[in-house]
Amino acid sequence: MKIVFLLSIVLAELLWGGEAVKFGQLCIGNANNRKRISDTWGQGHYGAPRGSRVHNGLDVACADGAVVYAPFDVKLNGKVIVYTDPKKAAINNGINLSGEGLCFKLFYVKPDSVSGEVKKGQRLGTMLPMQSVYPGITSHIHVQMCNKSDPTKYF
Repeated sequence: MKIVFLLSIVLAELLWGGEAVKFGQLCIGNANNRKRISDTWGQGHYGAPRGSRVHNGLDVACADGAVVYAPFDVKLNGKVIVYTDPKKAAINNGINLSGEGLCFKLFYVKPDSVSGEVKKGQRLGTMLPMQSVYPGITSHIHVQMCNKSDPTKYF
C-alpha cells in the first residue's frame, strides 16, 4: 500500500508539479531568448494582430546571418516552407522539430540538415536575411507549435 501511495505522489509531481520545459538559447547573441516586442512591422507576441488573422507563434530576436542553436535535444523532422510569395524567397525556409515532448517549427532559419538529431546547444543552421524582405523589422526566429498553441510558456 505504501508503494502505491508513493508512486502516486511521484506521478502527480511529474504530471502537475514537475519542472516545465524551457527553451535554451536559440540564437548566438541572444542568450536569454529576448523576444521581438514591437517595430514598424508589428508585434512578435502570440496572438498579435496580422491584418485579418493573428500571429500563431512567438518571435525571438536573432540577427541576420547568426548561428541558430538547438534549444534542447531535438529530432529534425523536415523542412518548412513559410511563404508562397516569391518576393519572400530570401527568408522562405525553416525546420520542423520535436523534443522534450513538444512538436514545433522554427521559421526564417536555413537548416544545416533536415533529418537526424541535434543535441542541446549544437548548431541547427543560420538565421536568414529578414532585412532584405522586411527592412527595419527586428530580425527574429518565429517559433510556432505544430498545433498552433501558444509557445510563450516555454520561454
